[in-house]
Formats: sequence, C-alpha cells, structure tokens
Amino acid sequence: MTDLSRRAVMAGMGVAAVASFAPTASAFAPQSGKQAPGFYRYKVGDIEITVVNDGVSRMPIDDGFVRNVPKAQVNAYLESIFMEKDIYAGPYNPIIINTGKQLALVDTGTGEIGFRSSEGINGRLMLNLAAAGVDPAAIDVVILSHYHGDHINGVIKADNTLAFPNAEILVPESEHRFWMDDGEMNRAATPRIEATFKNARRVMTPDVLKRVRPYAWGKDVIPGVMAVATPGHTPGHTSHIVSSGSKSVYVQADVTHAPFLFARNPGWHFMLDVDPVAAEATRRKVYEMLYAERMLVQGFHYPFPAVGHLEKAGDGYRETLVQWSPTI
Repeated sequence: MTDLSRRAVMAGMGVAAVASFAPTASAFAPQSGKQAPGFYRYKVGDIEITVVNDGVSRMPIDDGFVRNVPKAQVNAYLESIFMEKDIYAGPYNPIIINTGKQLALVDTGTGEIGFRSSEGINGRLMLNLAAAGVDPAAIDVVILSHYHGDHINGVIKADNTLAFPNAEILVPESEHRFWMDDGEMNRAATPRIEATFKNARRVMTPDVLKRVRPYAWGKDVIPGVMAVATPGHTPGHTSHIVSSGSKSVYVQADVTHAPFLFARNPGWHFMLDVDPVAAEATRRKVYEMLYAERMLVQGFHYPFPAVGHLEKAGDGYRETLVQWSPTI
C-alpha cells in the first residue's frame, strides 16, 4: 500500500469516527432567564459581612434628574461609559453584619411591595437572604441609615407585619425626628419630599415604633459599628464605619448613588438630595477621606457586590470594585 493510499484510508477512518459521534438531532435547551442568587461575603477583621442584593431600579432620566446638569449632558456621559442613555439603573445592596455575637441588617431595600410593583426587579432581599442561609427571625438588629423608601420599606411586609420579628430597629435620632415632625411635613418643599414623609409614616406602624431606638452620631450603634454624620441627602442621613482590629469598611449609604455618575461627578446634584449643596459638601469631604486613607467603602447603590476602593479621576473619584473571591 502506498503512502498516499494509507493517508486516504486514515482520513476516511477519521471521517467515519466523526460521523459515528455526530448527534442525530439537535437538543432543545430552554433558556433560564434568571441570574444566580445575589449575595457575597467578606471579612473585616473578625467581622463577617454579607452583601445581599435587593435588585435594581430603572427610572427615566428627565431634565430634573440631575438638578444642575442638563439631561443631554447626563446622557452623553452615560454613553461615553457604555451605558444606556435615558435610563438610570440604580442597584440596591443592604448588608448583614455578623459580629459573632449579633446579627445586624443595615437597610432593608424596597420590601415585598417593591417586589410586586417592580415585578421582581427589586425587593429581592428576602429571596437572597434565604439563598445566603439567613433566617429573618435570626436578625437581632436592623440599622437604618435614613428614611427613603428603598432603605426602609423592607422593615414591614406587604400586610404591614414585621419582616424581622425579633429585631430591634435602630434609627438616626435626627432623621427620625425630622420625618416624624408634622410641622416639617407641612413645610415640605416638593411633592417628592412630601411623599417621603407620608411613606415614612406608613412604614413606622405602631408595631415598628415599639421596636425603634434612636441612635446618635459619633457613637457605636452596636459594638464594632459607629454612626457617622453624613447629612445632605436627607437631614439625618447617616453612614457607618465597621471596624475589627486594624481593619475597617465605610458603609456609605447614599453619600453617592451609582458611583459611575455621582462619585465620578461629585458636583452633580441628584434629584433625591433634600439639601443638594450640603450633600455635595458631604460627598467631597467623605470621598477625599476615603481616597486619602485608602479605606474600603461599601456603597448601597454601587454595582454588586458593591464594595471597593476609590482613586482620583479628574474632579471626582473612580471606584475599583473588589475582585470576586470564592473564599472568605
């Protein structure tokens, strides 16, 4: 047999082998249409933190979305960073703090009402708590940063019963005083602020108020978690520093919303800031400190897992999120 004929035989055998393993019909694989559960854990010294995603909001960008910047400029910026124009996609990321002695939830997301009204786009906290193995009845403390609905609505279920039946509810004393004051409500400057007053009173049912304990700035809310004054977004808006040993993370609540807009452009005044000038001053002060001290920051409206560091970028700051790790 010549070399040519041997090559022809071997080639023919290869074709036959391929043919024998070829599928006789294409299999139908239905698409899932779902993401994986949204939770992520990391350590701060001896404290374990679980970031629990509550989903995302999608709201149209109009001319008042950024008060001091025209819509066209906001859209141009979004397109420059490869994001959809005309839509603000804002993530929600509460956290669980496990000190080893207490289990604390910081902010609660949009709740069951949010889940229903958004058709599951947000209000996903309970689903992701279950996926993370956290029983709502095991939470000892709920710590609220401020009284906007995406932070407090999850305190109660759709039927107004307690979502965390065994938890004390810790609230910034100045924030609680402001939103519970009838005089302040009567002086509400905009319909949006008036709606916040009404929603806060809806959430603060008699059962909730029985569990409320106000806390002060500059003191530990629970051991290892200190309250920090960051007013402007709301009058009593509060951030928290979680510390253990030499490690710490700054839990910034709404010092900025999505960082790709408001950290990179700290002079932009978001429509939900009650006092936008004070909010900008707070934002610049906090972010300069975070940058200078190279402190880890946890952002409620940062892209999941919503924790990272900051670097200078022009007049603002660019977020660098942590790399995903399969271990804690």
